[in-house]
Amino acid sequence: MLCFVGIFSAYAQLGSINGLVVDEINHPIAGAVIRIEGTKLASRTGSDGKYSLNGIKKGPITLLVSFVGYGSQKNTVNLSQEATVINFQLQRAEEVLNEVVVIGYGTQKKQDLTGSITTVTAKDFQKGTITTPEQLIQGKVAGVNIVSNGGQPGGGSMIRIRGGASLNASNDPLIVIDGVPFSGNGINNAPNPLALINPADIATFTVLKDANATAIYGSRASNGVILITTKRGGIGKPLIEFNTNNSYSTIAKKVDVLSADEIRGYFDAHPNATYANAPFKNLLGDANTDWQDEIYENAFSTDNNLTFSGAFKGTPYRLSGGYLDQKGMLITDRFKRATGGFTVQPKLFDGHLKIDLNLKGTLTKAHFANQGAIANAIQFDPTQPVRTENDVYGGYFEWIAGEVLNRNAARNPVAMILMQDNNGKTKRSFGNVQLDYSFHFLPELHANLNLGYDVSSGRGNIFVPANAALNFASEGFQNESHSTQNNQVAEFYLNYAKNIESIRSKFDLTAGYGYYDNKTTNYNFKNYSADGVTVKFTPAFPVNIPRNKLLSYYGRLVYTFADKYILSSTMRADASSRFSEKNRWGYFPSVGFTWRLKEENFLRKSDYLSDLKIRLSYGQTGNKDGIGDYNYLAKYYLNAPAGQYQIGDRFYDYYSPSDYDPDLTWESTTTYNAGLDFGFWEGRINGSLDVYNKRTKNLLSSIDIPSGTNFNNILLTNVGNMKVKGAEFSINLDLLQKKELHWTIGFNASYNKREVTNLSLNPDPRFKISAGTITGGTGVNIKYNGIGKTPQSFFVYKQIYDQNGKPLENVYADINHDGIVNTDDQYFYKSPDPAFTLGFSTSFNFRRWTVSTVMRSNIGNYVYDNVSSNFAVQNSIMSSQGFVNNASRDIFNTQFISNQYLSDYYIKNASFLKMDNLTLVFDAGKIIKGQSNNLRISAGCQNVFVITKYKGLDPEVFSGIDFNLYPRPRIYNLGFSVGF
Repeated sequence: MLCFVGIFSAYAQLGSINGLVVDEINHPIAGAVIRIEGTKLASRTGSDGKYSLNGIKKGPITLLVSFVGYGSQKNTVNLSQEATVINFQLQRAEEVLNEVVVIGYGTQKKQDLTGSITTVTAKDFQKGTITTPEQLIQGKVAGVNIVSNGGQPGGGSMIRIRGGASLNASNDPLIVIDGVPFSGNGINNAPNPLALINPADIATFTVLKDANATAIYGSRASNGVILITTKRGGIGKPLIEFNTNNSYSTIAKKVDVLSADEIRGYFDAHPNATYANAPFKNLLGDANTDWQDEIYENAFSTDNNLTFSGAFKGTPYRLSGGYLDQKGMLITDRFKRATGGFTVQPKLFDGHLKIDLNLKGTLTKAHFANQGAIANAIQFDPTQPVRTENDVYGGYFEWIAGEVLNRNAARNPVAMILMQDNNGKTKRSFGNVQLDYSFHFLPELHANLNLGYDVSSGRGNIFVPANAALNFASEGFQNESHSTQNNQVAEFYLNYAKNIESIRSKFDLTAGYGYYDNKTTNYNFKNYSADGVTVKFTPAFPVNIPRNKLLSYYGRLVYTFADKYILSSTMRADASSRFSEKNRWGYFPSVGFTWRLKEENFLRKSDYLSDLKIRLSYGQTGNKDGIGDYNYLAKYYLNAPAGQYQIGDRFYDYYSPSDYDPDLTWESTTTYNAGLDFGFWEGRINGSLDVYNKRTKNLLSSIDIPSGTNFNNILLTNVGNMKVKGAEFSINLDLLQKKELHWTIGFNASYNKREVTNLSLNPDPRFKISAGTITGGTGVNIKYNGIGKTPQSFFVYKQIYDQNGKPLENVYADINHDGIVNTDDQYFYKSPDPAFTLGFSTSFNFRRWTVSTVMRSNIGNYVYDNVSSNFAVQNSIMSSQGFVNNASRDIFNTQFISNQYLSDYYIKNASFLKMDNLTLVFDAGKIIKGQSNNLRISAGCQNVFVITKYKGLDPEVFSGIDFNLYPRPRIYNLGFSVGF
């Protein structure tokens, strides 16, 4: 009895607390952590924002509430009842300055940054069908231009930070996911390496733009760094979340070509055009075929993700799984992806040792439609049917020359797709374990060890039957491919952070070591005909294993005085196996200074100014990527199959010496940056302004060299310089903050100008290097790198027009006024680079409804219309090879007889305004009474509209040459998200 009374008495001394955590507009916050100070008791809010804590000893207690992106709160109460209700409202504005952002090898408060750094969190990501991570921040960051490569399922994007700083070497930024640097190499049989990463697992993007922010990454940071942090678990009750996004894709726009009746009408208007003494009109068919309609179809896709997160005995964990099934607009095009992830963050030794274990895995399966059919659907004769009764070529209509296939004619677009079976499977796993130990005898000193990996395997096979009219071989074709990648990372650094109040100073010192091993294994397979007979070419080696290693030492010092003067300095030394021993090491320093004017006495008491600081920085970074692994070595290469020697009935390979440069060394980019950060009214208005100047020397560039000076007439070497200058501006506004009404706006604008300042060992202002060919003719170059010009500018003739504005065929301006028009009269005219890029996003919330949109604009970018220059001429429609082609509608504007490939008429202004998405979200609240659950329903549209003067398929063409572009679809989305 006494025991029972004792237990009852003890129980009576315990109480409970429950309540609600909301944001500044009274929306529930899911995942907020509530702790009782001095105890291990903690809870986490559910999707409805509610929490509960039980078994609390009565008396005075202090509650601590925190959530990423919001200011933490503390509340001290005297718990005297068995059940007490305490609610919290967190304010985002208080966290604007104190927000902790990820930087290279550590974190730092946003208010203390000396470099140009932008962070985008999950709440601001692009919405809708997002299959690759970079699409999440498209249009969100000033100075970052992300252009998708087209509408292929799982297709990638070109990412440029401040325009890129190289010509031949890579201009891609370094991407680091949870501390694992990605190699940037493509993965065999995957449409895009980043497509093997599930965007639903990503929590934040941090973009490092200037050298002070990036130099800690040294040789890989000339083009900026993107740090991706994936989601983690949290303290509190387990949380189960499921979300599904289902979409329906349609063709937003087709290339405007002539109809079958217009082709017939064109021949009626040209009755004298003949071939082999027979009118061309006799070649026309009776069909009315829209070949673009035949190869494209509306497509359904689904993306589903399930996560379990919480804490087990105080250890946060997160387990996730995802499945994507995305169909493409091209018939048979399909991409499937299954992903899994696991993270856990235990703490040992009273919290002195923090372990962060992160594992991700992906399996993909893809069927690749033959994208060559895109151009052929524009070109192929619309008066011909898709199929015929003749089954010589699988029953598809093809152009015949006599009794054999006309090899000069375009192939049937539908047959190109349906008679090629191209499949790929990939596996990828990446992850790391990071151990951070705070020394017991010196807690300010941390030792951090990061061991990571990124391994992948890709297999594929292509099969073309013998009766296909594709240009492989008359006996058909089949081939297998397989490659693996094994990238390993080992990093160790020490960090010492100390605040010395007596001298009003903070010191933060980091010093570390890194080892990176990137190895690729390519398996070389024999080629076979459709019936399995070996084609005569057999690879000399079954395996090819390119490999490169990087060894690094790095350090950083951040000194803060009086919380308003901040000086940072970094140094990194890299040794790369891509250079000879004498040039192996590169050294990359940086220094930055920040003056927090807001902390000065004359501004500290300002009621409206919440942030004002000036940033100045200088630094150097390097580049070695995109040039191959052995360009400094004397080596031999295997001849092409057509170059084999036949002795008797056998064919023999031979080897030839390759060009090389033993003095090859690092590109080096020096960057100067000045920035201003501002905030008003407790951060409700905040933004930044940056101006920068970058200069790259020792450009890794391919140049023409005199015959006999090396083993080729083109050599990759260090030659030339380039400069980049620009400005960036971004602003975020909380326009309305009412109880049931919230409206935010974000806007960013960038100006960027690149210029080549030298291209040859002996400076010559007239020297230029080819930078891009077009389709049509033989080796026609349209883009060049020229001194004083934007890289990859168009090099053309100046078109002359008649009094009605019609271009005159083969009539061009005599630019140099020498009385004749020849190649000396070509001139540099425009480039694909936009002068300005703009991004706009807004979110309007009323009660349970939220509507948001993202828009982007490029101004000053130009495109070469290769579709019209190739097809929109009479000689293409009426080919002398005995077949008929279609043409783009531009033929009515020019009425050209023959191709005028180098006319500046085809250089078109491609400035545009795009609405990327428009999304409506409804927060339905609880779906099961009395349970902690919440339902959100979203509906939206992607690629909503495009405003542009360009008449082609799409004005956003990264290469600047519009030909065979996979259309970007218009996508309608319906999604559901529920949490328990």
